[in-house]
Amino acid sequence: MTETKQALALPNSAVLNMAPGANLGAYVQAVSGIAVLSVERERELAARLFYDDCVDSARELVLAHLRFVVHIARSYSGYGLAEADLIQEGNVGLMKAVKRFDPAKGVRLVSFAVHWIKAEMHEYILRNWRIVKVATTKAQRKLFFNLRSQKKSLGWLSAEETRAIAADLGVDEAEVTRMEGRLASRDVAYDAPPECDDEEGWQAPQYFLADTQVDPEQLVEAADFAKDSTARLQLALADLDDRSRDILERRWLTDDKSTLHELAALYDVSAERIRQLEANAMKKLRTVLIA
Repeated sequence: MTETKQALALPNSAVLNMAPGANLGAYVQAVSGIAVLSVERERELAARLFYDDCVDSARELVLAHLRFVVHIARSYSGYGLAEADLIQEGNVGLMKAVKRFDPAKGVRLVSFAVHWIKAEMHEYILRNWRIVKVATTKAQRKLFFNLRSQKKSLGWLSAEETRAIAADLGVDEAEVTRMEGRLASRDVAYDAPPECDDEEGWQAPQYFLADTQVDPEQLVEAADFAKDSTARLQLALADLDDRSRDILERRWLTDDKSTLHELAALYDVSAERIRQLEANAMKKLRTVLIA
């Protein structure tokens, strides 16, 4: 039995807890018991996977590098997310790296996989750290994961510190200021919690937004406008001859509107003539309404 197979001979309790979400402590202990592969063994397994698509080789490579995922996940513990979830995402990145690893490049798998592991963890952190995504561009991502380590104090950055960080990370000073504000902010629910009454939940944003639908000034203005418009329309219709007024009413002011051909048959004229009468009547109405 090879050294790797001996290391994989874990106790049954450890094997049952190989998912970090089930029992994180047992999972960490189990993956720590898997020996690190030698250079020769890693190169042999990688060659079998790369050239022969050997699934068993991929499994050994993944298991032997799970400890490195745990180590990387602990470096992101300051973002307030569950370590087990970070490990799960890192394991996905590890499997992607194993699938794409080319042994002919002459580097160790861990050096290649660390970028894939961190990439999956970064995506998970950005998706779940806030309700609204705080970093979308390359510069924002760089600031999100490096700004706090660059700060020398817990206070706000000075203009000199902002310039220094922007130059060090190769981003704009405005981006540094915006990201500092985003990192210092927090998510706030629009509505107050259901169990709070008006006295306890008064800080909720819903109580600070004006309701324009019940503004007395706007209600009076809307009512006056509707009254004035109706009066002007009635006066304008009264100035039309009976036929023109009837055409407009049948075409626009009833639920069951008549067509040009129906009105043409009613008045024994052509549809074009009805259209002309309608256009002339509308022109007269427009003149009165906008006066």
